[in-house]
Parts: sequence; structure tokens; C-alpha cells
Amino acid sequence: MELTVRLFALYRERAGRSTFPLQLPDGATVADLIAEVRRHFPMLAPPQVQIVAAVNADYASPEVVLRQGDDVCLIPPVSGG
Repeated sequence: MELTVRLFALYRERAGRSTFPLQLPDGATVADLIAEVRRHFPMLAPPQVQIVAAVNADYASPEVVLRQGDDVCLIPPVSGG
């Protein structure tokens, strides 16, 4: 399946783009997607930083199975007060 991944804030800046297409096998999970994103953009986030994903406007755990057409967003850690 092909998904369009949207990047926000720091991730967008580090990747140099706000969206990109990503090809994944059917049955792929959010964890699979994040691993593939890290392979394409190794400087996106250090290995110890958990990349947060939202699928169809809801935060998604790593085991969520993705489907063709899902809206996937990667959200960097937020700090402030």
C-alpha cells in the first residue's frame, strides 16, 4: 500500500518537506511505518526519541495496523509551559 505521511514542525524542517509518499506492505503497523521513516530520514529524531504518530486524527500506538488511504501524521515532542 502507498501512504502519504505528513510531517509537522521540527520533523518537517529536518526532512525538508511536509509530506512524502511511503510504500509499505499490506498489514504494516505504525511501528513498521516509523522504522521505514527512520530509514529514509535518519536525522529526523535520535533513536532514543519515540516518534509519535497520529492515524486519521487520533494518536496511534505502534501496533495499530495501517490501511490504504489512512491519514498519517508524525508529531515531534512538544515542550514549553
